[in-house]
Amino acid sequence: MKDLTIDRADVYTVGPDTERYTWAHDMPEQFMPNAILRLRTRGGLEGVAGAVMITSHQFDLSVAETLKYLLPEVIGRSPLEREALWHQLKTLNTPQVPQALSLIDIALWDLAAKHAGLPLYQFLGGARSKIRSYASTPLLESRDHYVEFVGKLREEGFRAVKYHCWCDPDRDIPMVAAVHEVHGGQIDFMLDVEQRYTRAQAFRAIRQLEPYDLTWFEAPFPDVDLDGYRQLREKSTIPIIPGGNSILDLNVIAEAIKLGCWSAVRVDATIAGGITPTRKIMSLAEANGMTCELQCWGYTLTQAANLHLMLAYRNCDFFEQPTPYPAFEYGALDVIRTDREGYVHAPSGPGLGIGIDWTAVERATLMTYAVGPS
Repeated sequence: MKDLTIDRADVYTVGPDTERYTWAHDMPEQFMPNAILRLRTRGGLEGVAGAVMITSHQFDLSVAETLKYLLPEVIGRSPLEREALWHQLKTLNTPQVPQALSLIDIALWDLAAKHAGLPLYQFLGGARSKIRSYASTPLLESRDHYVEFVGKLREEGFRAVKYHCWCDPDRDIPMVAAVHEVHGGQIDFMLDVEQRYTRAQAFRAIRQLEPYDLTWFEAPFPDVDLDGYRQLREKSTIPIIPGGNSILDLNVIAEAIKLGCWSAVRVDATIAGGITPTRKIMSLAEANGMTCELQCWGYTLTQAANLHLMLAYRNCDFFEQPTPYPAFEYGALDVIRTDREGYVHAPSGPGLGIGIDWTAVERATLMTYAVGPS
């Protein structure tokens, strides 16, 4: 058996010069660094993970900074200690950027699956090898641009699209109507308004959106407004889901389910603390007859971690495919793309199954350091 003791960690904050997007009329273009963690064992295995921070005006380095205080606890440990390490690190420092703990946990799972010689989704359970995909759009210029963009997505094979929009109901709803007039009945649609509607706007919107048969209405309020979600869901014929970036604790999610706030649970493994807690959140949703619609907005490593969870279990209906593709694929030798039938498929290699172009990573690195022997 190869020695699985972790003896080195390398951290990179990567800020590639790619196209930048926004998701609301009041949001400037967003900078999205890719924080990458590379764990190495004495036996020569490598585990990787990536997570993004999304900020205005400049790249955020806080994930890499937080890892400085966590990684010394990982050196000398084994990926077979994932559960123990997760609980140890969860409360080690206060406050703590959640992506840092997520990176460690995902890299440990990548190592463990590679040690077993299995793709991560099979190592976790292997419920299926493909899942339906939806194109997740950036904010576009006008309703005509949305009509045109959805047409191009249909030609590529997409059978579902989620709008990121102005987050102003006076503009959002006419856009939904315009796209539906051209593409309605041919494709499924979701609407994400980035926690920017007031209660009055959201209650008006669900009435006006009823004719358009949305698959779900996402993030009308801040995630923590549980009472607002409960009231809106009681009156809506459209499924209502949260943004999934703020309520990450298993006990709080259980309380929100009990209150009837959401039609489905929503989190991202790269924000919720990694694979270890996210699989528990998915099980909690399943026990309550709900799906857990995982986010995938980010670079390929972020997409892969969430995809493997979706494929390991059955209670997620869709993969979120960030579009256009190129801005989200920097540094990845293996990419995840939707096929002509509207599905994404499992990466074929062991672990996450994503090869990294380390030369490209280093070329765009803003901050890097190592923990452990060189």
